[in-house]
Amino acid sequence: MAVGARSGHEEPEDRPDRSGDVESAGTAGLAGSDGGTPGGGGRAAKKPRSFWKELPLLIVIALVLALLIKTFLVQAFSIPSDSMQNTLQRGDRVLVDKLTPWFGSEPERGEVVVFHDPGGWLDDTPEVHPNVVQKFLSFIGLMPSAEEKDLIKRVIAVGGDTVECKENGPVVVNGKALDEKSFIFPGNTPCNDEPFGPIKVPKGRIWVMGDHRQDSRDSRYHQELPGDGTVSNDEVVGRAFVVAWPINRWATLPVPKTFDQPGLNAAMAVAPGAIGIAGAVPIVLWRRRRAGLASARQQ
Repeated sequence: MAVGARSGHEEPEDRPDRSGDVESAGTAGLAGSDGGTPGGGGRAAKKPRSFWKELPLLIVIALVLALLIKTFLVQAFSIPSDSMQNTLQRGDRVLVDKLTPWFGSEPERGEVVVFHDPGGWLDDTPEVHPNVVQKFLSFIGLMPSAEEKDLIKRVIAVGGDTVECKENGPVVVNGKALDEKSFIFPGNTPCNDEPFGPIKVPKGRIWVMGDHRQDSRDSRYHQELPGDGTVSNDEVVGRAFVVAWPINRWATLPVPKTFDQPGLNAAMAVAPGAIGIAGAVPIVLWRRRRAGLASARQQ
């Protein structure tokens, strides 16, 4: 019995060694206090990067996005003259849609468009020499370019149209008179300063005029140049769709209703009919020939 009692109480090899548990617990507690994971095997948590360290990266991303937006989506332009009054005033900033032309969209009648100088339109304009900061801001699209030779006018006629304007008369497109009272400068006549036409606008080109007719060197004044005063669609940067600055001048630039009048597209509507007739003639002749052969066989 004594042996049994001794063996039950005095053999340390039968008891678990708890010193390891105590040490592990202590180690885990220390690791936890340092920010590691419970259990002792964790690493110290990563501290977030300082805002000032990330600021240069944020600036680079913002500049790249601004450049992409200016190149493919929207660009700001400044109005340098009075040729589009009262629709646009000198100093207005307009936003120009550059995206839709990438999908094959072409200028339409009544739209206000920005286009590159076709050649010879701005020869008498004094050269501007912006500083380095202005050049950089205009490059990324945060400021209108002062160096680019761009113009802004309203599209009056497109490729295939016939346009004319006699003295004391309205502008006429495809035989339809335009009611321009809603957008030309008060007191102006449609074209008394420079009557023109009739002119057939070539395919892929547009005829443009300023809303301030008596203060606009538009298509009427460049008929001696290549294109006879018209502008190639390839020269069009995009459509101006909103006046963005100054705030008190904010406004959209919709197409006037006169360009939606029935019959304005009559000249173009003839083409599908002519194509249909041209396609029907061979079919009719083929049917008549077939009927003639069948009649000959029966005889």
